[in-house]
Amino acid sequence: MRTPYRLDLTATVLRRLSTNVVDVFDGTVYRRLIGDPAEPTLLAVTQPSADAVDVRLEGPAAAAHFDPEALDRLAAGARGVKPPRYPTLWESIVNAVVYQQVSIHAAGAILRRVIERYARAREVEGARLFPFPNARTLLDADPSELRDLGLSINKINALKAVAAAIVEETLDEAGLTLLSTPELLAGLVAHKGIGPWTAAVVALRGFGRLDVFPMNDSGAAASLRTLSGDPAIAAEPVIAALVPQQGMLYYHLLIGRLIARGDLVL
Repeated sequence: MRTPYRLDLTATVLRRLSTNVVDVFDGTVYRRLIGDPAEPTLLAVTQPSADAVDVRLEGPAAAAHFDPEALDRLAAGARGVKPPRYPTLWESIVNAVVYQQVSIHAAGAILRRVIERYARAREVEGARLFPFPNARTLLDADPSELRDLGLSINKINALKAVAAAIVEETLDEAGLTLLSTPELLAGLVAHKGIGPWTAAVVALRGFGRLDVFPMNDSGAAASLRTLSGDPAIAAEPVIAALVPQQGMLYYHLLIGRLIARGDLVL
């Protein structure tokens, strides 16, 4: 594990909202279910000291090799926050699509309804956890039911197109991982339902590419204006000055927004 590290900040950035039912953090233990939703494995992470984390796996996937350095995939950075990554390409794309052009709270509520409808909750160590629904589940879901849960027709079509590509293995996460960032972005937008903003978010939050920043992100732009104290500030010069790790600004703006709302206390 690279230090400094703050599990609380990293888990908060990963969760985004306290209503997140997949990534659960009680202030001490971060928990989520990974692997096959039908037989998920519990991932539990604690931080017993400033320079150590304990990672525990219980379930079918626990027998597989687990490199502690892989924690950086789920969860380098100022004040100990690490750039978190979703565990799968599918989950990162779903989050990016659902959060398109709506407020963070509206998107969070919609995604929660989708997860609660298509995943079975499990009580684990006193926490109620939901595995993330897989691509096949959303591909087979009734479009009218998804519409009733709050997804627009365009987002339903985008998610089903991506789900089909993943099920048919024409969208290959392993292959995309080997590409340079410009090649990765081009590879993502080649798929129906993934535009430039979505591709940038997926590159950042799904592949850990810190050399991208999702432009035209209204939430990030508003946070930059609020936190800088300058309502006329232009984002482009700030982002350009941070190259090649401009993606960290995205996470720190999120932390600043959470602090300003009172959702996070340092």
